[in-house]
Amino acid sequence: MLDSILDPLLNWLSNGLAHASAGFMVAWALIATHITIIAVTVYLHRSQAHRALDVHPVIAHFFRFWLWLTTGMVTKEWVAIHRKHHAKCETEDDPHSPITRGIETVFWCGSELYRAEAKNKETIAKFSHGAPDDWVERNVYSKFQWQGVGLMLIIDLLMFGAIGATIWAVQMLWIPVMAAGVINGIGHYWGYRNFDSPDRATNIFPVGLIIGGEELHNNHHTFATSARLSNKWWEFDAGWMYIKLLSYVGLAKVRKVAPRPKLTMPRPSLDLDALQAVIANRYDLMAKYAKSLQHAFVEERRHVPQVYRDQVKRWLHLNADRLGERERETLSQVLAHSKPLKTLYEMRQELVKLWERSNLSTEQLLAHLQSWCQRAEASGVRALQEMAVRVRSYA
Repeated sequence: MLDSILDPLLNWLSNGLAHASAGFMVAWALIATHITIIAVTVYLHRSQAHRALDVHPVIAHFFRFWLWLTTGMVTKEWVAIHRKHHAKCETEDDPHSPITRGIETVFWCGSELYRAEAKNKETIAKFSHGAPDDWVERNVYSKFQWQGVGLMLIIDLLMFGAIGATIWAVQMLWIPVMAAGVINGIGHYWGYRNFDSPDRATNIFPVGLIIGGEELHNNHHTFATSARLSNKWWEFDAGWMYIKLLSYVGLAKVRKVAPRPKLTMPRPSLDLDALQAVIANRYDLMAKYAKSLQHAFVEERRHVPQVYRDQVKRWLHLNADRLGERERETLSQVLAHSKPLKTLYEMRQELVKLWERSNLSTEQLLAHLQSWCQRAEASGVRALQEMAVRVRSYA
């Protein structure tokens, strides 16, 4: 009698109802976590938070249901917290900045920071506009958050037996570690930059597969409303691949992608079209400017005291308003010993102000741009002269 009860129980604990092989269980764990990643990057991030694309209601609800099962996250909370991150990026009000909170805190405790901000009713009310607020959202997903992941645990246990708990743990840890820790932490701390965006966002790796394209974080912070996160030909964005597939079968519609810079023969004189082209391609221009600053710094570093070299190299790429008073004073003293670096830095600050002057007319902005190009060409600094040629070449 006892054996007739224990044997099926032991058999279930060992094999589950699926009697799956080890290979199948590994494949299931990888596929399930990958679906979660795609749900986060395509639905939560690009579609809901930034409105870069629209997805068919059937696909949207599948993503909502899957995220309820595998993360317990509420769409409007995730959307609000992410939008606040962009609005308050790397300030004290940023919910998860490694610049203000420390890389260790964000990497290891990113999910705790998320949960703490989710309790901030002001954040949710201010930044969650447009997120789903239907009956299912209010009465199921928001009301029974932990029950979703609990149901996923039951499913894994029924399918695979005792080892299903391990598979479930992998599913539960994937987003807190890879998204909350890696993207929000390392993505603002270490990596390469295609664009000189106002914050310190970086591209962690050019192949965006493990986190669905979110690895290309500098690209995203530069063009936040772009449905495509890859920008260079050698970068791969898995999320964009799925968006294209959904678009092909009519289940998604892309609203916006980042512009590709187009160059033509340098204009002998600038006009309003040239001004618009420069402003539209300002991030590409500043990326090229950043490289020019790097080369100039290498050539002029002998004039920079060694104790300040690492700091000055970083300060040169930041807007003056992002430096403290002491930092600005130190930088000014150091640049006094290198005329090329000083000229490059000051001209960079002028160029940045060009698209920040919202109170000027287009004619006034054009006059400022023409003056900048003329002074750059007459500066005698080769890097600046090359920048002036690029300004005249944007189409």
